[in-house]
Amino acid sequence: MAKAFGEDPIVINAIASHHGDVEVTSPISSLVAIADAVSGARPGARSESVEEYINRLHSLEKIANDHKGVQESYAIQAGREIRIVVQPKVLDDKATADLTENVKDQIENDLTYPGKIKVTTIRELRAVEYVGDKPGKKKKKKRA
Repeated sequence: MAKAFGEDPIVINAIASHHGDVEVTSPISSLVAIADAVSGARPGARSESVEEYINRLHSLEKIANDHKGVQESYAIQAGREIRIVVQPKVLDDKATADLTENVKDQIENDLTYPGKIKVTTIRELRAVEYVGDKPGKKKKKKRA
């Protein structure tokens, strides 16, 4: 609406960026985001009860955790993002991408959610080897 009515670009950016969806381009945009966060943090500011909020976060995590190969999941950013850590030996790259899309679709179909929810899946394999003595063990020196 602000664009349609010819509002100043700084005002448009402040409106668009105050939830972190668009990059901030001016100090005013940062101030608007801070004011929104302070205002939203006060008791009674949000219509959602604490119980509903916690249930929504648990529902997000449950959707992810119910899929094969998921090691753990975390609903973060007040439920606007879910990060899913998968077992790298169970899921390959293609299966990880498919999982991300499946979780997105299931959230879209099963939950009521405010705005956008970002689904991020992390697949990381770490291999560690030691050269020489095993950590914590020392070789005994032979005496001549």
